[in-house]
Formats: sequence, C-alpha cells, structure tokens
Amino acid sequence: MKRWIGVILAVVLAGVAVVAVLWGNGSDDPPEPIVVRGVIGSEKKPFFDDPRVKAVFAEHGLRVEVDTAGSRQIITDVDLSRYAFAFPSSVPAAERIKRDRGATTTYSPFYSPMAVATFEPIAHLLAKVGMLHDSGDGYQTLDIKKYLDLVAKGTRWDQIPGNSTYRARKRVLLTTTDIRTSNSAAMYLSAIGYVANGEDVPTSDTQIGRIAPIVAPAVLDQGFSESTSEASFEDYLALGAGKTPMLVIYEAQYLAHVFAGNGAIKPDMRLVYPSPTVLSKHTLVPLAEPGARVGELLTENPELQALAAAYGFRTTDPQAFADLVAKTKAPAAADLVDVVEPPTYERLDQLITIIDSARP
Repeated sequence: MKRWIGVILAVVLAGVAVVAVLWGNGSDDPPEPIVVRGVIGSEKKPFFDDPRVKAVFAEHGLRVEVDTAGSRQIITDVDLSRYAFAFPSSVPAAERIKRDRGATTTYSPFYSPMAVATFEPIAHLLAKVGMLHDSGDGYQTLDIKKYLDLVAKGTRWDQIPGNSTYRARKRVLLTTTDIRTSNSAAMYLSAIGYVANGEDVPTSDTQIGRIAPIVAPAVLDQGFSESTSEASFEDYLALGAGKTPMLVIYEAQYLAHVFAGNGAIKPDMRLVYPSPTVLSKHTLVPLAEPGARVGELLTENPELQALAAAYGFRTTDPQAFADLVAKTKAPAAADLVDVVEPPTYERLDQLITIIDSARP
C-alpha cells in the first residue's frame, strides 16, 4: 500500500512540475533588454542619461549604455571594438569612422550650430569694436573676420577704448576645447580657417600651409584647453566672465538650460552666433546591428526626437524646436544663413597637426 501511495505522489509532483514549466513558458514577462554600448561626444551625455530617453529605448527592448570621449578622440584613441555604435559630433569625424570600420550607413538624428556663450558686459564691448552686430531677427552675430583682426594685433581687453567694465589684461580670445581631441574646437577652427582662406573651404596643402600661421594664435594663445565641451561649458556656467568671457559651444548646450528653465542661465548671460558658423551634425555610426537600431530610433521615434529638441538640438522636426523657442523666448536664431562647410577630416587634421607642432 505504501508503495502505491509513493507512486501516486510521484505522479502528482511530476504533474505539478509540468504545469509550472508550462505556466512559466506562457508568462507575459518581457524578455531582458539587449545591452547596447556606445561611445559619444560628451555634450550628448545628459540626453542619454535622461530617464525618459532610457524608457523609450527600454520599450523597444534596448538598454543603451554610453561612454564619452572627445569626438576626435573617438577616432584616434578609443578601442571601437568594444562598442555597437560611435556617435561623434560631426560628419567628417563620422565619415572617417565609417570608412575605417567598414560601416555601410550612418544616422544624423539632430544637429546644432556652433555658437558663442558670453556675458552682457562683454557683448557691449564687442559691439563697441564692431565685432558684434544685431541680425535684425532677434539674435546677435560675431564677425569672425573682425575677430581675427583683433587676434592678429594681440588686442587685450583693457586696450579697448572706453572699457570700464572688463579691464582684464588678457587677450581678446574665444575660449575653445582642445583642437586635438574635441569636435567643437575643430568646428571653430573650420570657421576661422574658412575666413582666413579668403572665404573659402581650404582644400589643398598650399591653402592649409598659408592659413595655419594666421589662425594658430587664436588657438595657441589660449593656453590650457579642456578636452571636452561639457567640461568647458560647466566652467562658463559656474565661474563666470573672469574665467571665460567668450566660449565656443554647441547651441544646444545653452538652449537645453533655457528650455529646462533650471536657472543655470543667468540674466547677464548671452548666446551669440559666429558669422560664419558651422553646423555640427551629430552623426551615429553603427558598428554592430544593435547600434543600427539605436540610430533608427533616434532618427524616427517621435518621442526621442521631441526629447532631443528639449535638450536644445535641432531635429528632423523643426516645429518641435520652434515651439520650445517660442514658449521660452529663447534667443535662438530661427534660420542661420551664414553657414559654411568644414573641410574634410584629412584637411582639418592636417591643419591641426601644423598648429600643434608650433606649441612651445
């Protein structure tokens, strides 16, 4: 009898186990998300860290994890075999990565014009020397040709006639990140190089050799430069005009705080646009299949496009950006006309190498 009871119990337990397995297989629990690792320019880190952005990726089965590096560093120093995508801040850098890694496509989900973050007293002085002008469309432009003239003369702030507001003895220079590592500095170099080359994109060894000594002081006379745009912008926000009277930035860095209304942009801070300027097209290069999925979502998903606009980026949906500008009365240019193309990566790298070789 005991033997039969044991057999019956074994059958019952086996049945329970089968039911449990079948029940588990029929569970509605979502599968674990695929981890997708990427390396990005530092200015995009706040966007990728946003819980709302993470949630959208999670809805599509992805957990996106990012490391940051200067966009030029991504090419020269980063081991890209560890990542499913690279997301530098310009087309020339992305095209170089695409070619080197044998990628077949790229995605450009958003872009940002290069701009200058400054302060009202500085803007007033720049206007006095004819370097800053009202566009007539609600924003101000900084004349790069006039700026290079001041750089060539070695003009110092305390030498500006009638200057009683910012009598610093240092030279009138735009602060940038390190041209050797950072895309924002390279885009600045593209703009001033265009002007130095007679309003034309440098395309030859002769042109690069001719403009290098003209633009070098605008880079080398700055002294130390931060390696990433995020670090230099944090200095601007925290330390004021004494440290950084004029900083080359991505427009998105400034507008992200204006749109958020978080108080980081103080009443005396100003956003102006170099004339000419360069559009920095943030371009994702897939290095593995999940990276392509990230690029597709960033480009096509309406929620991610709206969130990118909230972080100050101009997207494929211009209305989202325009609505935020109107809502916050942000000092953003609706349409920038004086925009030039950067040189190829190779020509820009050649110019940077020549300038860097002149460092003391």
